[in-house]
Amino acid sequence: QVQLVESGGGLVQAGGSLRLSCAASGRTFSSYAMGWFRQAPGKERELVAAINWSGYNTRYADSVKGRFTISRDNAKNTLYLQMNSLKTEDTAVYYCAANSQLAGLVVGQGYWGQGTQVTVSS
Repeated sequence: QVQLVESGGGLVQAGGSLRLSCAASGRTFSSYAMGWFRQAPGKERELVAAINWSGYNTRYADSVKGRFTISRDNAKNTLYLQMNSLKTEDTAVYYCAANSQLAGLVVGQGYWGQGTQVTVSS
């Protein structure tokens, strides 16, 4: 089993940066694919970035490609999302997710954190 807790959200001006962290517990953490999702008010939850168990394979939504970087440190049981050049459109609640494979990183499946709010002001 995996438990996930996000942190690092907050208020930032457009063009600024934030780093989100997801602390995971569970002895099988290193075998899980991980991902970040986000959901804005009135919008559906969408995948932002994903990473396989080893960290060698990553995927990004087109809207964040080149600005966001997903990474993981299996020794620390922690997932990260470095967000640079933030835009007001990035404002949302960001969620950490885990599953056995990248294909399992979909809403309604796997394990989820409680979410952390990111607000980008103009």
